[in-house]
Amino acid sequence: MRALLCTALLTLAACASAPFDYPKTESHAVPPDSTTAMGEAALAWQEEHGDKAGLLGLSSGVDALGARLRMLELAQNTVDAQYFILKKDRAGQLFSGGLLAAADRGVKVRLLIDDIFSPGVDEAFTILSSHPNIEIRIFNPLSRSLRFSSYLTDFARINRRMHNKSFTVDNSFSIVGGRNIGEEYFELKQDVQFDDYEVMVMGAVVEDISAGFDAFWNSQLSVPIEAFQTRVDPETLAEWRVLVNKTLQGQRTGLYATALNSRLLEDLRSGKLRPVVADTTLYTDTPEKISAAMGDSEQAILVSELARRLRAATDQVIVVTPYYVPQKLGAEVMEELLGKGVRVIVVTNSLASTNHVPVHSGYARYRRRLLLAGAEFYEIRADSAIAENDWGNTPEKKTLHSKATVIDRQTIFIGSLNFDPRSIYINTEMGLFVDSHEAGGTFTDELLRNLPAATWKVDLDERNKLRWTYDNGADREVVYKEPGASWWRRFQVGFYRLLPIESQL
Repeated sequence: MRALLCTALLTLAACASAPFDYPKTESHAVPPDSTTAMGEAALAWQEEHGDKAGLLGLSSGVDALGARLRMLELAQNTVDAQYFILKKDRAGQLFSGGLLAAADRGVKVRLLIDDIFSPGVDEAFTILSSHPNIEIRIFNPLSRSLRFSSYLTDFARINRRMHNKSFTVDNSFSIVGGRNIGEEYFELKQDVQFDDYEVMVMGAVVEDISAGFDAFWNSQLSVPIEAFQTRVDPETLAEWRVLVNKTLQGQRTGLYATALNSRLLEDLRSGKLRPVVADTTLYTDTPEKISAAMGDSEQAILVSELARRLRAATDQVIVVTPYYVPQKLGAEVMEELLGKGVRVIVVTNSLASTNHVPVHSGYARYRRRLLLAGAEFYEIRADSAIAENDWGNTPEKKTLHSKATVIDRQTIFIGSLNFDPRSIYINTEMGLFVDSHEAGGTFTDELLRNLPAATWKVDLDERNKLRWTYDNGADREVVYKEPGASWWRRFQVGFYRLLPIESQL
């Protein structure tokens, strides 16, 4: 019986193995080319502004999708896209269709996707990668035959994910921030509004973003989609191209047209909007963080830099994050800042607005402690979604997905990093530090101005009891339990707090 059990486990382990030895060719980003439209613009920018970057904020889902589609239309040499999630919904179809159209014009496309939350895409990716100008690689893949058995047989590896998000065209313009490719990230969902933020950037830092992409693309953990031997009919690409073109043509008066006619792109075309000029630095973890021991300080490149800058704050720190689980060390850093008179503001999801209830249980454990130390907490009001967004949708619920930090109104961090153990210790992350007093001040003022309409302020009453206050002009409401959350959500938080799962949140 024991021998039979061992044989079964060995067979299961074999099924769960990934084809890391599948042959692949190393490749690297090509330098910006002045003969391309985007390369010409980027090189002209560098001649005028030197090493300083040009940045445009993308807070609207319409702007974010429109910017990507427009960049794909302008692409002439290369497209490099790196994402945690790419879904097969309308946003994914428009994005993939743009990649295919670019490849048809001779553009070389490299698409790198983490494997954990994009199941069922192998056939579509295999069809797409059959195009001679498109390469697709899957990062740290799971078993195809017994996908989630990989967690049982190889948890230490499978638990470590690539959370980086970047999109770069002609090594000249990039988009970096918190969005994945899916309907909810571009506010296309009818029922929920994901509040997200990114920046479109040009300048010398784009070549650093491309170098970071290359490190992951050429990593041993990146496996060509062909390794999984998904069978597709050779004629399927042609059939799929016809379908995609038909879909895109149908969208010329729909989503596609709405995105390309976004207010941000219109303002850029008309000259009403000009990029922010600022010193901008990329910090990114490397693929080696996945194989290193969790907590290895040498591999926690991004969070180490963020912690250094936080500790150097002298006036004010604002953290915007969907998931806030500081753990002991993070709480001590915040208490250290508060102890020297730095104002600390944390904006995060409420229990009603969060899309990950277990994470809220970890956050709730530190909330009272940091309030007593003097921190200010603002939680997103789930029913504060705008009446109608730019797509004409009327979402019922708002969820925060933006990841940004402002230090002393001078430095803005924008990237993929959440303030939780998973981002800090387990996954790889990336982000930009933008150093500009003008941009930092404007960002801070706008954020603080919008807080009353969108959030509950959490504090302690005279009996040190948690209190949530909504105070938006004439509208004022005070409650003493997690606002808008069902009893079932509150029960789940209590249950999850009993479990030893904080290090995985």
